Amino acid sequence: MQSRTFSSPSLLALAVAMALPIAAQAQDATNLDEIVVSGTRTEVSVEDSLVPAQVIGREAIQRSQARSLGELLQGRAGISIANQGGAGKITTLNLRGAESDHVLVLVDGVRMGSATAGLPALQDLPIDQIDRVEIVRGPRSSLWGSEAIGGVIQVFTRRNTGKVRPNFRIGVGSDSTREASAGIGGGVGRGWFGADVAYARTDGFNACRGRGPDPSIPFDFGAGCFTDEPDRDGYRNTSANLRGGYAFTDTLTLEANALRADGKSEFDGSFTNRSETVQQVLGTKLRYAPSDKLDLLLSLGRNDDKSDDFHDAVQSGYFETRRYVASAQGDFTLAANQLLTAGIDWQDDKVESATAFDVTQRDNLAGFVEYQGRFGAHQLQASVRNDDNEQFGNHTTGSLGYGFGFGNGLKLTASVATGFKAPSFNDLYYPGYSNPLLEPEESESVNLGIAQYADTWNWTFNVYQNKVDQLISYDAAIFLPNNIDEARIRGAEFTVDFALAGFDIATQLSHTDPRNRSAGFNYDNLLARRPRNTARIDVDRAFGAFRTGVTFNAAGERYDNLANTDRLGGYSTLDLRLEYAIAPAWTLQAKVGNVFDREYETVAWYNQAGRTYGLSLRYQPTE
Repeated sequence: MQSRTFSSPSLLALAVAMALPIAAQAQDATNLDEIVVSGTRTEVSVEDSLVPAQVIGREAIQRSQARSLGELLQGRAGISIANQGGAGKITTLNLRGAESDHVLVLVDGVRMGSATAGLPALQDLPIDQIDRVEIVRGPRSSLWGSEAIGGVIQVFTRRNTGKVRPNFRIGVGSDSTREASAGIGGGVGRGWFGADVAYARTDGFNACRGRGPDPSIPFDFGAGCFTDEPDRDGYRNTSANLRGGYAFTDTLTLEANALRADGKSEFDGSFTNRSETVQQVLGTKLRYAPSDKLDLLLSLGRNDDKSDDFHDAVQSGYFETRRYVASAQGDFTLAANQLLTAGIDWQDDKVESATAFDVTQRDNLAGFVEYQGRFGAHQLQASVRNDDNEQFGNHTTGSLGYGFGFGNGLKLTASVATGFKAPSFNDLYYPGYSNPLLEPEESESVNLGIAQYADTWNWTFNVYQNKVDQLISYDAAIFLPNNIDEARIRGAEFTVDFALAGFDIATQLSHTDPRNRSAGFNYDNLLARRPRNTARIDVDRAFGAFRTGVTFNAAGERYDNLANTDRLGGYSTLDLRLEYAIAPAWTLQAKVGNVFDREYETVAWYNQAGRTYGLSLRYQPTE
């Protein structure tokens, strides 16, 4: 595969030097009132957050014309994506160079992911059902528990306010893509409701250029997907999202939500080449806020992750994991700008599978306490949590953050935190390849940041280090997984958002140095499938009823294996977008993706889309 290398050790320094003078010339206001809850479990504005955070709202999602969550997140600060062959194929996310299972993914506050594989099925989350996405970079185990070593990504499904209004969208595109979504929702008296359905289907392209075993080579098992199936690998996703709420009084509210996505994906493989999946998230929240000094929240949720696997028409296996969660949280205002939060989390995982696991259930009970305070120009955030897991016992994590405001929107932040990741059911109990004696993976992280928020622009710059111990990998001495690896990840991130001469410009640059620190042949090698440099630039401008946009994405070289022998070249892509407001409620959108038809891979042997086209019509009444 041919690719264009994107690599520069002085990338961030150059970008800072160029971008700050430009930002100082900006004339139009940038919205700084975005609220993030994933970093503190309470509402905090992005500019007041002591940990790096970002919010992608519904307007930005629609403007991007992204057709998947992976496409929406690609190139954002600290994020790299690895995809195995297009829409609906396994998509993993690395946040700040951590492992793909070191990112906690929440949907409306409910933990999402497979208890067996330890990964969330990001590829099956329908973009049409997403209202906003929060990204928190850095360990948050002291508030959320396991997985949050690299950070937290929380997806919020669509919400409805104001009058009852319908909406719909239809779209077509390359590879025989066809899409449709429709919904209705709004407020009625003291209550509100919403219902949306969506359908997306594509014939896809050949996912993998792999090969089968070569009989002329001893012990050769093939490469890539271990087979050669040069066909189109399509994908279909059907989803529904129901939600509603009611305010019994001014102090007591109840809300509930349900998201279900059914997917059918074709891929290339010698044992399985088709899967039928289900992602389902159910949740309910009861909030009681009798005064401005007390806010109590009780929440219940369930996540189902199911997959039936086939080779052609013959079923080859299945698994289903069910995760039940419950939480009780109290926010107590001690004094002006002094907030104490305490809570209890409970989680129970269950596994059903064609493979016989020795253990198919485990629960986790945790308690946490957090303090947030502001003293003039000073800010403080501290939290501690203890998780009591049925399989591995107690584990305590903590975090401490400090911020100082210099005036004129300029702010310095510093934080330290610990994190951990509990072993998955596959790590612990998969027949023939498991180790029930595994301990949790652990991390220690430090972050130093400086940012400036103004009426017309904002920028942030963060440097960090994350040391991860007890990493689980294959141990040749016992022929089983074991806690034998270590990693040290250092990096820097720069973002700047501003408006200039009518253009809205957002730039995000990341440099990550994820190193293997385990003794042996791979010592100091780069961790697999993580580029050291990434960049994303979004430029948008409105011209009357028209709006145009450009998205530039670039990633440096990466290695597909720990030995750093399988190199994947860097690449850059350019997307063009166009919108036309036919009427206040009607919008026509068009997009050309990967304009220059770059060929590249994010996972060795797995193809990525070339030049693509998309056209859609949206009906969305405003107030």
